[in-house]
Amino acid sequence: MVTCFSPLASPDAKVLILGSFPGKESLQKQEYYAHPRNAFWFIIRTLFGLDDSLSYLERAQALKSNRVALWDVLLSCHRVGSLDSGIDDTTIHVNDFGLFFREYKEIDWIFFNGLKAEKEYQRRVVPSVGSLRNTLQYCRLPSTSPAMAMLTRDQKLAQWATILEKLV
Repeated sequence: MVTCFSPLASPDAKVLILGSFPGKESLQKQEYYAHPRNAFWFIIRTLFGLDDSLSYLERAQALKSNRVALWDVLLSCHRVGSLDSGIDDTTIHVNDFGLFFREYKEIDWIFFNGLKAEKEYQRRVVPSVGSLRNTLQYCRLPSTSPAMAMLTRDQKLAQWATILEKLV
């Protein structure tokens, strides 16, 4: 069993981006989206006009400064490899979203980084916190994973740009 990271979030976060669970490289480096071919940080740098040379900590701070929170749906699970398809569903434990939403009250949009994050959130989280935050709005975006190769980074970026509209 492996465990995910703490959320990256500021008290005034407005948008939450949810992944499913960190990949092997992310777990090794203790950084969200550490795989060099994952398009996540390319998309974030492009959307917010960030310099390519920023360190991980600087990119994380830039997300928080732009009122974007980042977390994963799954707290822990057993997974073979890095793909979502390698997750053993019987070992899944989800993060404490009740506590999270009590702390980050301004979040009104959740963007899912891929299908697995959305499915697990809807299946395992909504039943327990639905009444707590029934005004939340949701949008699934294409996975930034290199395994989602049917779209280019630029095509993914075009769809992810919708996040900017929700931050105004």
